Amino acid sequence: MEKRRTTQSGLPIEPVYGPGDQEGWDPAERLGEPGRYPFTRGVYPSMYTGRPWTMRQYAGFGTATESNARYKQLIANGTMGLSVAFDLPTQMGHDSDAPIASGEVGKVGVAIDS
Repeated sequence: MEKRRTTQSGLPIEPVYGPGDQEGWDPAERLGEPGRYPFTRGVYPSMYTGRPWTMRQYAGFGTATESNARYKQLIANGTMGLSVAFDLPTQMGHDSDAPIASGEVGKVGVAIDS
């Protein structure tokens, strides 16, 4: 059996905890049911047996028109979720025409300021 350890704060940690180890702690109350607050057991009552995970595509490059065409192509081919990749100037809060953004606009994502 594993030795008892302590946290960096000196609090004891057992290697395994069971239902009777925490006096006054009700797992049903603390964890809730699937699909209900506090959502520690998932956001859907049936979890992911009734609705599979959404696989998101992270996309964006060049101009807004080019990125939009790519998003439409992904959706037409079955993508269920999209995440927009912004270019570095956008991520840093710069306009595309700012001198500091020169050469970086649309390189690794899409600019959304114009």
